[in-house]
Amino acid sequence: MRQPHEIIAYVTFDPVTVGRQLPQSLRFLTVSELATGGVRWATDYLAEHPAHGHWGISFLEIVRMGTFTIDGRAPNWPEHGAAALWFARIAPSDPATDLGPGQPFLALEFWMPDSAYVAYMRGKGHHATYGDVTLIQRSDGNWRGAVSVAGLRVAAECMPTGAVTGGVGSAGMQVFFPPLLSTVQNIVRVAFAGHREQECGSGSVWSLQGTHPLVGGVVLRPSTLQYGYDLMGGAYPW
Repeated sequence: MRQPHEIIAYVTFDPVTVGRQLPQSLRFLTVSELATGGVRWATDYLAEHPAHGHWGISFLEIVRMGTFTIDGRAPNWPEHGAAALWFARIAPSDPATDLGPGQPFLALEFWMPDSAYVAYMRGKGHHATYGDVTLIQRSDGNWRGAVSVAGLRVAAECMPTGAVTGGVGSAGMQVFFPPLLSTVQNIVRVAFAGHREQECGSGSVWSLQGTHPLVGGVVLRPSTLQYGYDLMGGAYPW
């Protein structure tokens, strides 16, 4: 993937709502763990939501990609077409287990607006399902994203404001594990570089409606616009 633009919101969630998707060898990282580790936002969050210590932390992302290919094949994007991801922070159930390089996530959802490409991704070992996803930049610089799938409607707006962080020296690694009910058994390891980030202004919104587990979560502020990086990776047996 090259030169994407994505709007991202971090979302806390009740792990009971997605427990059937979690492999036994993995567990969700909790807000309480992050607070104990000195993460400031988690401490502030628990002061406001003291009953949410056992909740998980995730990100919801709507991303429009400059280039996206798997083994040379690209999706057939509709007008303003984008992808959407809901990935949750995880850790091994056994602390002695090494999950390998990269920050680990459970790929709870990966929606693409091209059903043929979804089938192709699954055949290549990538977890994906069909979803109507769009991301548009308006003339005033505001980004507007939308997701429409069974049981969920997402509407998001982001007006980037303030300083841009990251840049040429920004880099990292991540590893994505498939949900338990997926037909895919592979993990995906990725590395990215050149990452830039800018906060969404106070008028930015994320609206989540429906019966999907995401709807019961808490969207954290601020959300961000992230862009300008290249990402490479591959699927590997788990």
